[in-house]
Amino acid sequence: MELFDKIKTLTELQATSGFEAPVREYLKQRMIELGYTPEFDGLGGIFVTKESKKENAPRIMVAAHMDEVGFMVSEIKSDGTLRVVSLGGWNPLVVSAQRFTLFTRQGKKIPVVTGGLPPHLLRGTGATPSIPAISDIIFDAGFDNATELAEYGVAQGDIIIPETETILSANGKNVISKAWDNRYGCLMILELLEFLENKELPITLIIGANVQEEVGLRGAKVATTKFNPDLFFAVDCSPAGDTFGDSNGRLGLGTTLRFFDPGHIMLPGMKNFLLDTAEDANIKTQVYIAKGGTDAGAAHLANAGVPSTTIGVVARYIHSHQTIFSLDDFNQAQNFLRAIIKSLDAEKVAQVKNY
Repeated sequence: MELFDKIKTLTELQATSGFEAPVREYLKQRMIELGYTPEFDGLGGIFVTKESKKENAPRIMVAAHMDEVGFMVSEIKSDGTLRVVSLGGWNPLVVSAQRFTLFTRQGKKIPVVTGGLPPHLLRGTGATPSIPAISDIIFDAGFDNATELAEYGVAQGDIIIPETETILSANGKNVISKAWDNRYGCLMILELLEFLENKELPITLIIGANVQEEVGLRGAKVATTKFNPDLFFAVDCSPAGDTFGDSNGRLGLGTTLRFFDPGHIMLPGMKNFLLDTAEDANIKTQVYIAKGGTDAGAAHLANAGVPSTTIGVVARYIHSHQTIFSLDDFNQAQNFLRAIIKSLDAEKVAQVKNY
Protein backbone atom coordinates (compact mmCIF):
# COMPACT_ATOMS: atom_id res chain seq x y z
CA MET A 1 0.00 0.00 0.00
CA GLU A 2 1.36 3.43 -0.93
CA LEU A 3 2.06 5.96 1.82
CA PHE A 4 -0.89 8.19 0.88
CA ASP A 5 -3.28 5.23 0.96
CA LYS A 6 -2.08 4.29 4.45
CA ILE A 7 -2.55 7.90 5.60
CA LYS A 8 -6.02 8.07 4.08
CA THR A 9 -7.12 4.86 5.79
CA LEU A 10 -5.94 5.94 9.24
CA THR A 11 -7.03 9.59 9.14
CA GLU A 12 -10.54 8.79 7.92
CA LEU A 13 -11.11 6.47 10.88
CA GLN A 14 -13.18 8.20 13.56
CA ALA A 15 -12.03 7.68 17.15
CA THR A 16 -11.97 10.25 19.93
CA SER A 17 -10.78 10.19 23.54
CA GLY A 18 -12.19 7.25 25.47
CA PHE A 19 -13.67 5.81 22.27
CA GLU A 20 -10.56 4.68 20.42
CA ALA A 21 -11.89 1.25 19.37
CA PRO A 22 -11.86 1.77 15.56
CA VAL A 23 -8.18 2.74 15.56
CA ARG A 24 -7.26 0.12 18.15
CA GLU A 25 -8.90 -2.60 16.03
CA TYR A 26 -7.04 -1.43 12.93
CA LEU A 27 -3.71 -1.44 14.78
CA LYS A 28 -4.48 -4.84 16.26
CA GLN A 29 -5.12 -6.42 12.87
CA ARG A 30 -1.99 -4.92 11.31
CA MET A 31 0.14 -6.01 14.28
CA ILE A 32 -1.14 -9.57 13.96
CA GLU A 33 -0.54 -9.53 10.18
CA LEU A 34 3.05 -8.50 10.87
CA GLY A 35 3.50 -11.45 13.23
CA TYR A 36 3.25 -9.65 16.57
CA THR A 37 1.03 -10.44 19.56
CA PRO A 38 -0.69 -7.31 20.88
CA GLU A 39 -1.57 -6.81 24.54
CA PHE A 40 -3.61 -4.13 26.25
CA ASP A 41 -3.50 -1.98 29.34
CA GLY A 42 -6.55 -1.40 31.52
CA LEU A 43 -7.66 1.76 29.69
CA GLY A 44 -7.36 0.30 26.20
CA GLY A 45 -3.82 1.12 25.09
CA ILE A 46 -2.38 -1.45 22.68
CA PHE A 47 1.27 -2.59 22.58
CA VAL A 48 3.53 -5.33 21.33
CA THR A 49 6.82 -6.33 22.93
CA LYS A 50 9.81 -7.32 20.81
CA GLU A 51 12.07 -9.07 23.28
CA SER A 52 15.82 -8.92 22.96
CA LYS A 53 17.84 -12.09 23.32
CA LYS A 54 20.43 -10.15 25.32
CA GLU A 55 20.22 -10.64 29.05
CA ASN A 56 19.04 -7.58 31.02
CA ALA A 57 18.47 -5.66 27.80
CA PRO A 58 17.25 -2.05 28.25
CA ARG A 59 13.53 -1.55 27.72
CA ILE A 60 12.57 1.15 25.21
CA MET A 61 8.98 2.31 24.73
CA VAL A 62 7.74 3.94 21.51
CA ALA A 63 4.17 5.18 21.81
CA ALA A 64 1.66 7.03 19.66
CA HIS A 65 -1.83 7.95 20.79
CA MET A 66 -5.02 6.86 19.04
CA ASP A 67 -7.50 9.57 19.96
CA GLU A 68 -8.45 12.62 17.93
CA VAL A 69 -10.35 15.61 19.28
CA GLY A 70 -14.13 15.35 19.32
CA PHE A 71 -17.24 16.06 21.38
CA MET A 72 -19.72 14.37 23.71
CA VAL A 73 -23.43 15.16 23.76
CA SER A 74 -24.19 16.94 27.02
CA GLU A 75 -27.72 18.26 26.41
CA ILE A 76 -30.65 17.56 24.10
CA LYS A 77 -32.91 20.53 23.40
CA SER A 78 -36.66 20.30 22.85
CA ASP A 79 -36.21 21.50 19.24
CA GLY A 80 -34.07 18.45 18.45
CA THR A 81 -30.70 20.21 18.49
CA LEU A 82 -27.76 19.17 20.66
CA ARG A 83 -25.19 20.82 22.90
CA VAL A 84 -21.81 19.30 23.71
CA VAL A 85 -18.70 19.23 25.84
CA SER A 86 -15.34 19.03 24.07
CA LEU A 87 -13.01 16.03 24.16
CA GLY A 88 -9.66 17.74 23.68
CA GLY A 89 -8.81 21.30 22.77
CA TRP A 90 -10.97 23.15 20.24
CA ASN A 91 -10.86 26.72 18.96
CA PRO A 92 -14.58 27.71 18.73
CA LEU A 93 -13.86 29.56 15.49
CA VAL A 94 -13.22 26.29 13.61
CA VAL A 95 -16.24 24.37 14.89
CA SER A 96 -19.21 26.10 13.23
CA ALA A 97 -20.58 25.09 9.80
CA GLN A 98 -18.82 21.72 9.72
CA ARG A 99 -19.90 18.10 9.23
CA PHE A 100 -19.62 15.47 11.95
CA THR A 101 -20.78 11.94 12.68
CA LEU A 102 -22.67 11.11 15.86
CA PHE A 103 -22.21 7.57 17.19
CA THR A 104 -25.05 6.18 19.31
CA ARG A 105 -24.66 3.51 21.97
CA GLN A 106 -26.42 1.06 19.63
CA GLY A 107 -23.80 1.65 16.94
CA LYS A 108 -25.81 3.91 14.64
CA LYS A 109 -23.96 6.61 12.69
CA ILE A 110 -25.93 9.83 12.36
CA PRO A 111 -24.81 12.83 10.26
CA VAL A 112 -24.61 16.10 12.18
CA VAL A 113 -23.69 19.66 11.26
CA THR A 114 -22.81 22.63 13.42
CA GLY A 115 -25.07 25.61 12.89
CA GLY A 116 -23.54 28.82 11.61
CA LEU A 117 -25.56 32.00 12.13
CA PRO A 118 -26.53 33.48 8.69
CA PRO A 119 -25.80 37.20 8.20
CA HIS A 120 -29.46 37.77 7.32
CA LEU A 121 -30.49 37.10 10.92
CA LEU A 122 -28.12 39.80 12.16
CA ARG A 123 -29.49 42.56 9.94
CA GLY A 124 -31.33 45.24 11.80
CA THR A 125 -30.58 43.74 15.20
CA GLY A 126 -27.58 45.92 16.01
CA ALA A 127 -25.81 42.77 17.22
CA THR A 128 -22.16 42.10 16.44
CA PRO A 129 -21.06 38.52 15.76
CA SER A 130 -19.05 37.14 18.67
CA ILE A 131 -17.05 34.03 19.38
CA PRO A 132 -19.39 31.45 20.94
CA ALA A 133 -18.50 29.19 23.81
CA ILE A 134 -18.25 25.53 22.81
CA SER A 135 -21.23 24.83 25.06
CA ASP A 136 -23.38 27.27 23.04
CA ILE A 137 -22.62 25.92 19.55
CA ILE A 138 -25.64 24.28 17.91
CA PHE A 139 -25.19 20.68 16.73
CA ASP A 140 -28.04 19.77 14.37
CA ALA A 141 -28.88 16.33 12.96
CA GLY A 142 -32.01 17.51 11.17
CA PHE A 143 -34.54 16.02 13.57
CA ASP A 144 -37.87 17.68 14.36
CA ASN A 145 -37.67 17.47 18.13
CA ALA A 146 -36.15 15.66 21.10
CA THR A 147 -38.69 12.84 20.82
CA GLU A 148 -37.57 12.00 17.29
CA LEU A 149 -33.94 12.09 18.40
CA ALA A 150 -34.73 9.55 21.10
CA GLU A 151 -36.48 7.31 18.55
CA TYR A 152 -33.21 7.15 16.62
CA GLY A 153 -31.30 6.25 19.77
CA VAL A 154 -29.55 9.57 20.33
CA ALA A 155 -28.79 10.21 24.00
CA GLN A 156 -26.56 12.20 26.33
CA GLY A 157 -23.06 10.74 26.36
CA ASP A 158 -23.05 9.94 22.64
CA ILE A 159 -19.88 10.83 20.75
CA ILE A 160 -19.52 13.31 17.88
CA ILE A 161 -16.43 13.18 15.63
CA PRO A 162 -15.38 15.23 12.56
CA GLU A 163 -16.29 13.83 9.15
CA THR A 164 -13.89 14.67 6.28
CA GLU A 165 -12.21 13.16 3.23
CA THR A 166 -8.42 12.87 3.07
CA ILE A 167 -6.95 14.31 -0.14
CA LEU A 168 -3.55 15.04 -1.67
CA SER A 169 -2.50 18.62 -2.35
CA ALA A 170 -2.19 19.69 -6.01
CA ASN A 171 1.63 19.70 -5.87
CA GLY A 172 1.69 16.18 -4.42
CA LYS A 173 3.87 17.23 -1.49
CA ASN A 174 1.26 17.58 1.24
CA VAL A 175 -1.88 15.90 2.54
CA ILE A 176 -5.10 17.57 3.69
CA SER A 177 -7.07 15.63 6.30
CA LYS A 178 -8.38 15.59 9.83
CA ALA A 179 -6.69 13.79 12.73
CA TRP A 180 -3.02 13.83 11.70
CA ASP A 181 -2.73 14.51 15.42
CA ASN A 182 -2.17 11.70 16.01
CA ARG A 183 -2.74 9.18 13.25
CA TYR A 184 0.76 10.30 12.28
CA GLY A 185 2.02 8.43 15.34
CA CYS A 186 -0.16 5.40 14.64
CA LEU A 187 1.29 5.07 11.15
CA MET A 188 4.79 5.66 12.50
CA ILE A 189 4.57 2.69 14.84
CA LEU A 190 3.14 0.39 12.17
CA GLU A 191 5.91 1.35 9.74
CA LEU A 192 8.48 0.78 12.48
CA LEU A 193 7.08 -2.68 13.28
CA GLU A 194 7.23 -3.61 9.60
CA PHE A 195 10.82 -2.35 9.39
CA LEU A 196 11.83 -4.40 12.44
CA GLU A 197 10.49 -7.71 11.17
CA ASN A 198 13.12 -10.45 11.59
CA LYS A 199 15.65 -8.01 13.08
CA GLU A 200 17.46 -8.89 16.32
CA LEU A 201 18.25 -5.96 18.61
CA PRO A 202 20.24 -5.46 21.83
CA ILE A 203 17.21 -3.70 23.35
CA THR A 204 13.69 -4.83 24.18
CA LEU A 205 11.10 -2.69 22.41
CA ILE A 206 7.58 -1.95 23.56
CA ILE A 207 5.75 -0.38 20.62
CA GLY A 208 2.13 0.74 20.46
CA ALA A 209 -0.42 3.46 21.11
CA ASN A 210 -2.05 5.07 24.12
CA VAL A 211 -5.58 6.29 24.76
CA GLN A 212 -6.92 9.63 26.02
CA GLU A 213 -3.90 11.78 25.25
CA GLU A 214 -6.04 14.71 24.17
CA VAL A 215 -7.78 14.94 27.55
CA GLY A 216 -4.75 14.91 29.81
CA LEU A 217 -2.07 12.38 28.76
CA ARG A 218 -3.97 9.73 30.69
CA GLY A 219 -3.10 6.57 28.79
CA ALA A 220 0.64 7.24 28.93
CA LYS A 221 0.57 7.19 32.73
CA VAL A 222 -1.01 3.74 32.73
CA ALA A 223 1.11 2.24 29.96
CA THR A 224 4.43 3.51 31.28
CA THR A 225 3.63 2.08 34.69
CA LYS A 226 2.61 -1.27 33.18
CA PHE A 227 5.63 -1.74 30.88
CA ASN A 228 8.29 0.03 32.98
CA PRO A 229 10.60 1.29 30.20
CA ASP A 230 14.07 2.76 30.65
CA LEU A 231 13.41 5.34 27.91
CA PHE A 232 10.16 6.63 26.41
CA PHE A 233 9.69 8.02 22.89
CA ALA A 234 6.34 9.61 22.10
CA VAL A 235 5.51 9.97 18.41
CA ASP A 236 3.13 12.89 18.01
CA CYS A 237 2.14 15.81 15.80
CA SER A 238 2.36 19.48 16.82
CA PRO A 239 0.91 22.71 15.40
CA ALA A 240 2.83 24.53 12.67
CA GLY A 241 2.98 28.29 13.13
CA ASP A 242 4.41 29.20 9.73
CA THR A 243 1.26 30.62 8.10
CA PHE A 244 0.60 32.77 11.17
CA GLY A 245 3.99 34.50 11.09
CA ASP A 246 5.47 32.22 13.74
CA SER A 247 8.77 30.59 12.79
CA ASN A 248 8.26 27.89 15.42
CA GLY A 249 7.18 24.85 13.42
CA ARG A 250 7.45 25.11 9.64
CA LEU A 251 6.07 22.64 7.13
CA GLY A 252 8.73 20.78 5.13
CA LEU A 253 11.67 21.43 7.46
CA GLY A 254 11.74 17.91 8.83
CA THR A 255 11.16 16.23 12.17
CA THR A 256 10.98 18.26 15.37
CA LEU A 257 13.46 18.41 18.24
CA ARG A 258 11.10 19.34 21.08
CA PHE A 259 13.48 20.81 23.62
CA PHE A 260 10.74 22.33 25.77
CA ASP A 261 7.03 22.26 26.41
CA PRO A 262 5.01 23.34 29.49
CA GLY A 263 5.17 19.83 30.95
CA HIS A 264 8.55 18.56 29.85
CA ILE A 265 12.18 19.67 29.46
CA MET A 266 14.48 17.44 27.41
CA LEU A 267 17.34 16.12 29.53
CA PRO A 268 20.93 16.81 28.38
CA GLY A 269 21.72 13.15 27.70
CA MET A 270 18.66 12.77 25.48
CA LYS A 271 19.38 16.06 23.70
CA ASN A 272 22.95 15.07 22.87
CA PHE A 273 21.82 11.65 21.68
CA LEU A 274 19.15 13.05 19.35
CA LEU A 275 21.41 15.72 17.87
CA ASP A 276 24.23 13.23 17.25
CA THR A 277 21.88 10.61 15.78
CA ALA A 278 20.22 13.11 13.46
CA GLU A 279 23.59 14.34 12.22
CA ASP A 280 24.94 10.84 11.66
CA ALA A 281 21.79 9.76 9.78
CA ASN A 282 21.52 13.01 7.78
CA ILE A 283 18.01 13.74 9.09
CA LYS A 284 16.34 17.11 8.50
CA THR A 285 15.39 18.52 11.91
CA GLN A 286 13.92 21.71 13.32
CA VAL A 287 13.99 22.94 16.90
CA TYR A 288 10.51 23.16 18.40
CA ILE A 289 9.62 25.10 21.55
CA ALA A 290 6.09 23.97 22.28
CA LYS A 291 3.09 25.59 23.94
CA GLY A 292 1.31 22.24 24.44
CA GLY A 293 2.36 18.81 25.65
CA THR A 294 2.63 15.19 24.52
CA ASP A 295 2.62 11.82 26.26
CA ALA A 296 6.30 12.36 27.04
CA GLY A 297 5.14 14.83 29.69
CA ALA A 298 3.32 12.07 31.56
CA ALA A 299 5.81 9.29 30.89
CA HIS A 300 8.84 11.11 32.27
CA LEU A 301 7.12 11.42 35.66
CA ALA A 302 6.17 7.74 35.88
CA ASN A 303 7.77 5.14 38.15
CA ALA A 304 11.10 6.50 39.36
CA GLY A 305 11.39 8.89 36.40
CA VAL A 306 11.75 7.91 32.73
CA PRO A 307 13.90 9.99 30.34
CA SER A 308 11.53 10.85 27.52
CA THR A 309 11.16 12.83 24.32
CA THR A 310 8.91 13.26 21.30
CA ILE A 311 9.71 12.24 17.72
CA GLY A 312 7.40 14.64 15.97
CA VAL A 313 6.27 16.51 12.91
CA VAL A 314 4.25 19.70 12.55
CA ALA A 315 0.99 20.24 10.70
CA ARG A 316 -0.99 23.35 9.91
CA TYR A 317 -4.41 23.91 11.49
CA ILE A 318 -4.47 20.85 13.78
CA HIS A 319 -7.51 20.18 15.98
CA SER A 320 -9.80 21.07 13.10
CA HIS A 321 -11.47 19.39 10.13
CA GLN A 322 -8.71 20.34 7.68
CA THR A 323 -5.04 19.85 8.57
CA ILE A 324 -2.16 20.22 6.08
CA PHE A 325 1.03 18.21 6.55
CA SER A 326 4.14 17.24 4.61
CA LEU A 327 4.87 13.77 3.27
CA ASP A 328 8.60 14.49 3.39
CA ASP A 329 8.36 15.45 7.06
CA PHE A 330 6.79 12.05 7.74
CA ASN A 331 9.60 10.27 5.90
CA GLN A 332 12.23 12.28 7.78
CA ALA A 333 10.61 11.37 11.10
CA GLN A 334 10.37 7.70 10.15
CA ASN A 335 14.04 7.58 9.15
CA PHE A 336 14.96 9.35 12.39
CA LEU A 337 13.03 6.84 14.50
CA ARG A 338 14.67 3.95 12.70
CA ALA A 339 18.12 5.47 13.25
CA ILE A 340 17.36 5.94 16.94
CA ILE A 341 16.27 2.35 17.42
CA LYS A 342 19.21 0.92 15.45
CA SER A 343 21.74 2.92 17.48
CA LEU A 344 20.48 2.07 20.97
CA ASP A 345 22.18 -0.52 23.16
CA ALA A 346 22.91 -0.77 26.88
CA GLU A 347 25.87 1.60 26.68
CA LYS A 348 24.01 4.21 24.63
CA VAL A 349 20.96 4.01 26.91
CA ALA A 350 23.21 4.67 29.90
CA GLN A 351 24.56 7.75 28.12
CA VAL A 352 21.05 9.00 27.33
CA LYS A 353 20.11 8.59 30.99
CA ASN A 354 23.10 10.71 32.03
CA TYR A 355 21.58 13.94 33.33
